Amino acid sequence: MNDNDEKVLDTYRSFLLLSEISGSEQLSQRELARRLGIALGLVNSYLKNLVAKGFVRVTSFPKNRYAYLLTPTGFAEKSRLAYQHLSYFTGLYTVARQDYLKLFRKLASEGVKGVAFCGIDEVAEVAYLSLRETGLDLELAMDAEAAGRKFMDKPVVSPAMGLLSGNRRIVITSLKRGEALREELLRLGAEPSSIYWIGVSVGRAQGKAPAKKLPPS
Repeated sequence: MNDNDEKVLDTYRSFLLLSEISGSEQLSQRELARRLGIALGLVNSYLKNLVAKGFVRVTSFPKNRYAYLLTPTGFAEKSRLAYQHLSYFTGLYTVARQDYLKLFRKLASEGVKGVAFCGIDEVAEVAYLSLRETGLDLELAMDAEAAGRKFMDKPVVSPAMGLLSGNRRIVITSLKRGEALREELLRLGAEPSSIYWIGVSVGRAQGKAPAKKLPPS
């Protein structure tokens, strides 16, 4: 990941945190980390930075509990970041659709009949559109956070349960949680060569540079 990618990811995480905090729920740092799919320590670091900039204020409750609230400037910053990222993510999903289509066509040419998705979010829907164009089947949908729900009429199961059902080509279909999902799959015993992870660079999403792609492990 280059410096530009890091900067966009940094501001995007700040935007996600501000968005979560702007809701009516009082969320702990642990819950924020779970929702965003990032480490607890990283959430703590981002919150300290947002508090220091005056975007977030902290209120305390008995038993050492804390609530995080947006300040008026925090609401303004959230709106600014939302506008800033709109054009980027429009381009990002366009590029992701093209890259997934390229990957699925390659797998189809190798005789692969179906794949499993790991990471069920809005990017998975983009990947599914590309999958349908190639005639490959979606055999399995995996995501611990979405387990019990349905994705394209497939029940979503945890990666642990999914890997028990047999060996498959696994395509990571979340850009936001890609690295964490890959690490989880490897920890659970998935073969590295069976995991495919599309990486889309900031530059290409903005039409400025060639794609940065992470090859199959």
